[in-house]
Amino acid sequence: MAVRGLAAPPTPWSKNLAEPKIDPTAYVHSFSNIIGDVRIGAHVLVAPGTSIRADEGSPFAIGENSNIQDGVVIHGLEEGRVKGDDGQNYSVWIGKNSSITHMALIHGPAYVGDNCFIGFRSTVFNSRVGNGCIVMMHVLIEDVEIPPGKYVPSGSIITNQQQADRLPNVTDADLSFATHVIGVNQSLKAGYQCSENASCINPIRNESSGNGSGRDRSYANVGGGNLPSEIVQQIGDLLAKGYKIGTEHADARRFRTGSWKSGSPINAKSTGEVVAALEACLREHTGEYVRLLGIDSKAKRRVVEEIIQRPDGPVAAKSSNGKVSVSASAPSGSASSGSSDLGAQIGDLLAKGFKIGTEYADARRFRTGSWRSGPSISGSGVADALSKLDAIISEHPGEYVRLIGIDPKNKRRVLEEIIQRPDGKVVKTASTSAPASSSSASVAPVSSGKLGNNVTEQVRDLLAKGYKIGTEHADARRFRTGSWKSCSPIQSNNISEVMTALNGCLNEHSGEYVRLIGIDSKAKRRVLEEIIQRP
Repeated sequence: MAVRGLAAPPTPWSKNLAEPKIDPTAYVHSFSNIIGDVRIGAHVLVAPGTSIRADEGSPFAIGENSNIQDGVVIHGLEEGRVKGDDGQNYSVWIGKNSSITHMALIHGPAYVGDNCFIGFRSTVFNSRVGNGCIVMMHVLIEDVEIPPGKYVPSGSIITNQQQADRLPNVTDADLSFATHVIGVNQSLKAGYQCSENASCINPIRNESSGNGSGRDRSYANVGGGNLPSEIVQQIGDLLAKGYKIGTEHADARRFRTGSWKSGSPINAKSTGEVVAALEACLREHTGEYVRLLGIDSKAKRRVVEEIIQRPDGPVAAKSSNGKVSVSASAPSGSASSGSSDLGAQIGDLLAKGFKIGTEYADARRFRTGSWRSGPSISGSGVADALSKLDAIISEHPGEYVRLIGIDPKNKRRVLEEIIQRPDGKVVKTASTSAPASSSSASVAPVSSGKLGNNVTEQVRDLLAKGYKIGTEHADARRFRTGSWKSCSPIQSNNISEVMTALNGCLNEHSGEYVRLIGIDSKAKRRVLEEIIQRP
């Protein structure tokens, strides 16, 4: 049983004996220590070994869906307060959907906004960290205000406001990593709650001891349902971002024509309730395709389309980037079956409001870069777009075909990706975790230390616009966590000197990922992040 009712001790400055107020849906581990006026919101996870003591400074507030991980210490000074989002004064305020990770220290007066990530062993003291900030490992933040949406690299010491204002902006890859952590911890919370409920844990324990298959099933599926842990985690991610969950179903005929029917609305906001509703939908439509929808109700658009059941019963595997998966049941020999990443990439483009076009070229035109425009693709979903891509590919056998992502507002290309070569094979799409450039969506790996013409042109274009050039590098482990390290600064505006410096960075960090950074120094933001070397 968690220590949930330990009052603050009487002290010379306070004798109110305030006790913690913990939402019933939160999970506080029995090895954690909660003292005094600590207000813990809905669906919060407080992991083992944490110490949250509002015995000097108080009160503390922890917003819904946040997670306080192992070894975290939250404390506050008697003097000093921050204003919370509800307008009241707090010693420590932690917003919604934030992760305070292993061994971090949040010492009041301190404010951490919504959708923040505070990395391992980092310290926040007498500071405000704005919404959507990513603070990596072993960071010190003291006596400053970090503007919203900033990225603080590992090992940084931020103790004056000028340093804080110069921080780079968070990228899409950083946000994806932070929301992934939220989803993981929501699944862990459900798992801990299940482990303390005999009716939930006993069937799983019996199944595991009987045939071993229980190890492959998620203990977060209350009631022992059919959804795998990846889907449960994805649901947690979507709910943490404030999205709605919906379903659609189709028999084989409707699936071929893309005529899905809407399932019953799901109004639940907790992961367990949504999982239960999805499992009921699967049972109701046995023998049909069923897909999960993530819905951004404010923007009135879909952010996820994920097939979770097929007529033969097995649940479709989740796509590699967790966004859209429509390829599991697509006909063989098509663009749809070539790679689930292609469906994911199309879904990502549509979700961001980009248009999709195509171009094709025979071998001669390909060598000279003289592509011909193909038909544009307009459709309501990924499946429709993939079927139209199949038709275009079949019209141009023996030729190169490439997918174009177009930003109609800025009238520029955000993606160029070859999806067919003359041998007829559809190539697997590259990762799009970093923003695509206007000239090329993916730079070929550079291992020789000599940068290609496309990178040279890109650098020249950035310098012509008055931008600065920077570089970052990461080994395989840091690349997976998005924890890049900066290379030596490049101060020159001369193209040859910049290219020499870039090649020097590549040579210095051979065997690592290296990415090119375009920096708008006036607006203090990044305009480009492009990987130019892979291990």
